[in-house]
Amino acid sequence: MSWIYYYFFILITTSVANASATDTMFSNQTLKDGEFLVSAGGVFEFGFFGNSSFRYLGIRYKSIPTADVVWVANGDAPLFDRKGMLKLNGTLQLLNVSNNLIWSAKPVANTSNQLVAQLLDSGNLELKEEDGKRVIWQSFDHPGNTWLPGMKLGFEMSTEEKERKLTSWMGFADPSPRRFTVSIWGVENPQLILTLEDSEFNARIGYWNGLGFNGMTSLKPSSFNKFDFVSSEQEIYSRYTLVNGSGVFTRMVLKKEGDFQQLVWMNRTQSWDVYMTTADTYSCVSYASCGPYGGCNYTKSEPGCQCLQGFEPKLEEEWSASDFSSGCKPENVTTSENGHYFKKFSNMKLPHLLGSKSNLTMSLEECRSACNNATSNCTAYANIDIRGGGSGCRMWYRGLVDIRVALPGDISGQDIYIRMPKPTPKPMPKQDNTRDKKNKKKNGLPLIVILLPVSLALLLGVALTLYAWRTKKKSHLKGEAFLNEDQKQDVELPLFSLSEIVKATDNFSTNNRLGQGGFGAVYKGVLDDGGEIAVKRLSKTSSQGLVEFQNEVICIAKLQHRNLVKLLGYCVQGDEKMLVYEYMPNKSLDFFLFDKDNSLLLDWPQRYHIINGIARGLLYLHQDSRLRIIHRDLKASNILLDSEMNPKISDFGLARMFEEHETEANTNKVVGTLGYISPEYATGGVFSVKSDVFSFGVLVLEIVSGKKNRGFFHQDHHHDTLLGHAWRLYKEEKLLELVDAALEDSWNVPEVLLSINVGLSCVQQHPEDRPTMSSVVHMLGGEGALPPPKQPRYFSDETESEVESTTLMLPKFPVSINEVTVTQLGGR
Repeated sequence: MSWIYYYFFILITTSVANASATDTMFSNQTLKDGEFLVSAGGVFEFGFFGNSSFRYLGIRYKSIPTADVVWVANGDAPLFDRKGMLKLNGTLQLLNVSNNLIWSAKPVANTSNQLVAQLLDSGNLELKEEDGKRVIWQSFDHPGNTWLPGMKLGFEMSTEEKERKLTSWMGFADPSPRRFTVSIWGVENPQLILTLEDSEFNARIGYWNGLGFNGMTSLKPSSFNKFDFVSSEQEIYSRYTLVNGSGVFTRMVLKKEGDFQQLVWMNRTQSWDVYMTTADTYSCVSYASCGPYGGCNYTKSEPGCQCLQGFEPKLEEEWSASDFSSGCKPENVTTSENGHYFKKFSNMKLPHLLGSKSNLTMSLEECRSACNNATSNCTAYANIDIRGGGSGCRMWYRGLVDIRVALPGDISGQDIYIRMPKPTPKPMPKQDNTRDKKNKKKNGLPLIVILLPVSLALLLGVALTLYAWRTKKKSHLKGEAFLNEDQKQDVELPLFSLSEIVKATDNFSTNNRLGQGGFGAVYKGVLDDGGEIAVKRLSKTSSQGLVEFQNEVICIAKLQHRNLVKLLGYCVQGDEKMLVYEYMPNKSLDFFLFDKDNSLLLDWPQRYHIINGIARGLLYLHQDSRLRIIHRDLKASNILLDSEMNPKISDFGLARMFEEHETEANTNKVVGTLGYISPEYATGGVFSVKSDVFSFGVLVLEIVSGKKNRGFFHQDHHHDTLLGHAWRLYKEEKLLELVDAALEDSWNVPEVLLSINVGLSCVQQHPEDRPTMSSVVHMLGGEGALPPPKQPRYFSDETESEVESTTLMLPKFPVSINEVTVTQLGGR
């Protein structure tokens, strides 16, 4: 067995086969390493897992191939060998080889009765009296990083010992508690909060509104589970339960980065899908990040901190510098003496509840009346529960902070009515009719003399404007001529004029030239407003670029994701065809990765961040975007890096859009870059999302090693490609030898091993053996496990050469192969 299996995310799938299962209950017994207590329905199992050096006692799925761990007893105190044991002796006790106590269950009550331990199909481990009348301890009272259906999240009023909160793990192979927690906060106005270390809270997910917590994004009506919230004198908690007969596996996990997600198991893809998340695509999740009366709006074309409608930045200069903490103020108001009114804002995450009062019995109209009272300082009001038309009243008495516009269709958003001052009316100028009549008679003739030349000038101006408009219209029509009617309706991108591009690039100066691709050059440009752009100029002599140009405009215009390069517009005028992108100051990944000096600037945390970002971008293309898109040319030179080294997938000239029901396609023209093309595509012209997965696997191994797959050379393995070299090291249990020497001591062993395993799993010969990008993202996030990889198809250069030469000789599959970097949008 390869030593990569020593890391528990692999072992939890391989150890089950060799493990013995006990009865659904055990009493006065010892549970040893290799034995598992299995729930009656076979959903979960309880026992030891880990590697030869670190062993953990916990609960994991038995009925799901990925065998994800949902609870760990000794996360911060692992055993260091396989000789630990669990004893039932008045309580549950975990002992090491020296019989020292490592962990024990602390009963909530003493008992002299015989005890039994039982694992339920809910994933709850119960320690109870043998007659079953009383549970004296249960794992559901001590959550880890996973919230399972039926588990309470909250606290009891009588004791802090009964606070039930989630705590993130340090990593996929290290279940010790990390920095983030999710808990119920507050008694009078309880809310679900995300806390970072010892801060009061880092982010406010929101308060219960009858359907869910109103700060959860992507919260849609569910047919498989329902949420409950209980607030009484004894306890405050929330839980969710499965709808009878739904047969769905679901869990909520607090990731190590602080993202709180609900995952649903998909049998079709054999992976977990993200059903709900608190992750904020536009970095507005932090508490009160937009200041009073400022909120993050997901629905705008330029999302981020924005003032509510009717408000404007309080300090414009600070907002211009991206400091939004000062918030917003009402527009065009010089005095409050003109009264006020309440404006309705829909689909909102409601403000922080400090400084608010609630009344469960008031109607919305009664709420409005109370808030509108002349002696009241009420700033806003809303329903407490939005079910059945709404009920209850909540009123705010201070500035509104931590507001956000919910995503369209989310059930988490609701209406709020905000107090707005009436605008100050502008004074009307007084008129002197007598004087006007006199002036009219007196100035009649000179007025005509003055108006005549003015009128002529205006007519001339209108004529010139009309001419300019018609000229621009003709240019615009030419610019759209290469799109059909359906495409015109879909593409909503600015059409840049040639003069704008020429001016921005200093007439395509060689000093602004960023790179040369197969279809033309790329230039840096600066617009009149100071915005930096990258212009991809199609070569006039290129015979292949028009189709790719059309494809890129149509395809990428529909995409919006932080890990995809943003297309700002295009220009088609005469023989000129250009794409205008956001400017990436740090060039492309290959600029750093394959350069001896530049590679020193790319440490392991940055590389792992880049791997994760590329994976999320591909997942968006394959699954989460409006259309399923296959990139077909994923490689290091097509991964651009912004000012913060965030990766962005670029160059969609070869991309293909699939309908929702389509899974693969055939082509008579194989396109892409040697070293990244999947076997089934190179030899048979068959491509699918798994073709991109193969390219991603190659890219991951290149990022870890700092070496190119094609043209790779190792003195001991002369004919191996990078894939073959990685596979050989895997078989020889020497995987860490693959790590780029430029990383020195910056790399993290579990993350490196996980990345290599993901890379090898992605480059399997058969598409069905490769994981989906959904599985890859979950794996990189510490969720689930991949099956052990098999030998890659392109094991050696000889193998790849055979494929390449065969492909090139096939008359029905002409190949368009890129040997060099095709597109590079970056700084000089």
